[in-house]
Amino acid sequence: MVEKRKLWVGIGCQKGVSQNLINTAIKQVFQENQLIYSEIAGIATIDKKASEIGLLEFCNLEKLPLKVFSAELLNSVLVPHPNNTITKLVGTSSVAEASAMLAASEITYAEIILLVPKQIFRLPGEVGTVTVAVAKSD
Repeated sequence: MVEKRKLWVGIGCQKGVSQNLINTAIKQVFQENQLIYSEIAGIATIDKKASEIGLLEFCNLEKLPLKVFSAELLNSVLVPHPNNTITKLVGTSSVAEASAMLAASEITYAEIILLVPKQIFRLPGEVGTVTVAVAKSD
């Protein structure tokens, strides 16, 4: 039997981040947390980032679906690490954690586990930052 992909990666990012930065951040999170990269079901983020080139390039390269959620919907998710400073910018206090949890919850009524709380990444010579969180549906 084929193992179902059940890890959703939530991404928060600044405008103009590269596919390379997103890729590096996700691979590092998976390595540090001993998660299996091939179990990624998809990428999730806020609807405002749906046309972010680096994000689209990453999803195309890795053949992963991109799920987007409204700020209102993300705001309804109880997350362990809300960031009230981003609320002014995007209308919600969580993008990475909330979108990962929402995406995972859409495929099942089982319990959703936030496996990796948000991690923030920067790379020398790269524009902006990427925030990564991983949720799992059991």
